[in-house]
Amino acid sequence: MRDKVYLVFDKTKASLKIKSILIKKVNITTLKKSNTIIVLGGDGFMLQTLKRLHKYKKPFYGINSGNYGFLMNKLSKKNIIQNLNISNSIKIYPLQMTVTNKSNQIKKSIAINEVSILRQSKQAASISITNNKKNIIKNLISDGVLVSTPAGSTAYNLSANGPILNLDSRKLAVTPISPFRPRRWKSIIVSDRSILLIKNLDINKRPISAVADNFEVRNAKTIKIQANKKISFELLYDKNNSLYKKIKIEQLRKEIY
Repeated sequence: MRDKVYLVFDKTKASLKIKSILIKKVNITTLKKSNTIIVLGGDGFMLQTLKRLHKYKKPFYGINSGNYGFLMNKLSKKNIIQNLNISNSIKIYPLQMTVTNKSNQIKKSIAINEVSILRQSKQAASISITNNKKNIIKNLISDGVLVSTPAGSTAYNLSANGPILNLDSRKLAVTPISPFRPRRWKSIIVSDRSILLIKNLDINKRPISAVADNFEVRNAKTIKIQANKKISFELLYDKNNSLYKKIKIEQLRKEIY
C-alpha cells in the first residue's frame, strides 16, 4: 500500500490548486515516514526533485501541473488513491558526467535525461568523441552534441532528430546538434556500458559548456559520460499511461510526421 505520502510541489498556481485537493484525500506525512513521494509540477521540477531526494530510495509519483509533463501523470480527483496503489513501477538510471574545465577543476553531476555539450560563443564547437578509447568522430564542427538516456530520448534528443530508445534497450543515443562538418553525420546508438569521452579541440577560440539536465559547467576541456548503475530512480505511472506507452506514442508520431 502506498498510503503514506510526502508531498513536494513547485509554487505555481496550478500546483497549489492540486495540493489543496490532495491534502483532503491522501495521508501526508514526513519524508522519513512516507512510502511514496508525490511530486507536483512539470518535468523540470521532477528532474530536480529526483536528484535531490533519490537517496531516500522511495518511489516517485508525478502529477503534472506544467506543460507537456512527459514524466508525470494526470490528476484524477476521484481515483488518486486507487491509481497510486495499482500504479506500475519502473526504474531508470542516470548518466554520470565528469567535467574537467579550462582551469583543470573537476565538476561532477548526474543527468536523468541527457548531457548536452553546447557551444559557448558565436564560434561553432570543435570536438572529438571516443567510446571506450575508440574514435567515434575525430573532429565534429557543430553547435554541440548530446548524450541521451532512454528516458530522455524523447526530449531534447528527439528535437535534435535523435532516435527514440526503448526503456529496456540498454542503449544511449549520441546526437549532433546542427552539425556543420561532417554535415551529414547522424546520431549513433551505443551500449549503456560505454565510456564516452568528449574533448574540446580548440579551448581558447571555441569554448563549450557541458550541461547535465540543468547543471552547467562552462569552459569545459574534457567531458566523460557513462551510465551510473549505482543510482536508480523508481517512477510510478498510472496503468493506462505508462512511460513505455508514452515512448511508443512518440515513436509512432515521429513516423507519421
